[in-house]
Amino acid sequence: MEFFCYHRDRPGSLPLREELGEAHWAYMDRYEAELIARGPTFAEDGETPTGSVHIVDLPDAAAARAFAFDEPNYQAGVYRDVLLRRWRNLLGRTMWEFPGGRTGGDRHLVLGLGPLTGTALDVPSARDELIAYGPLLSDDGEVRVGTAALVRAPDPEAARAVLPRGRYAGVEVHAWEFGGRR
Repeated sequence: MEFFCYHRDRPGSLPLREELGEAHWAYMDRYEAELIARGPTFAEDGETPTGSVHIVDLPDAAAARAFAFDEPNYQAGVYRDVLLRRWRNLLGRTMWEFPGGRTGGDRHLVLGLGPLTGTALDVPSARDELIAYGPLLSDDGEVRVGTAALVRAPDPEAARAVLPRGRYAGVEVHAWEFGGRR
């Protein structure tokens, strides 16, 4: 089962995040084979971390909850909240298989939350710019409650365009970059 996990930083937690850097890396190393995508989000300055995205393939919801809530930064209070949802990989690839590679161009996390009922989710025509794309699902995987995309785009507005207007109660766009040890 695939899961989307977005830990959002608590304001003022950067020193603690930096202190726990190696503990976070060591924890994530345990999940290297299960990760579909990962990486930090950033504030408008492009440098201050605001969260951490992980898309992971795990056996069940209990394993996903353990992944999200046993993470050292979460345990220490770096994060203010966690968005954890079932997810479906509509591209059928990992971020490491993205044809655009790790660098070049701006990258964004786009979250569409609360879609209108009865609307189908199609992969956008700009597929070559999509790093990861899929629906956020209810716990049983039957109801679509949103969409999560990682996209290469020149600016937040172009990234936002990956989701059709008028189909979501709210859309968030965050600066994002490929994560993992280099």
